[in-house]
Amino acid sequence: MSTAAEEDLSEVEHEGLQLIREAGGIHQSEFWKELDVDSRKGSRIIDKLEERELVEREATVYDGHNTYLVTPVRDPRDLEFSLLMAGDMLSPFVGDEEVDAQSDAFSQWVMNLAYEE
Repeated sequence: MSTAAEEDLSEVEHEGLQLIREAGGIHQSEFWKELDVDSRKGSRIIDKLEERELVEREATVYDGHNTYLVTPVRDPRDLEFSLLMAGDMLSPFVGDEEVDAQSDAFSQWVMNLAYEE
């Protein structure tokens, strides 16, 4: 799915974004190597992707060196909500109230999980 933020990315920026998305996250020092660019160009690519809110960077230590873990920003529309379902019942854990593990609602939801298999 292409978004407006991706529209005028260069070819190498698209490749970098795809690499980050496919990996689910990559250390910045590995990103440059995988993309076959120098560290300066790699930093510029990540800067642009981060400015457009396509990726996030988090400081970390990797292989004994300070670097960043670069992860893709997930579009909420791409989340898999079916994991919260048991048949046609939504998990009782979704919501503001605390769920009693002894409640009928929770028991029915668990039973529906068992029947799906």
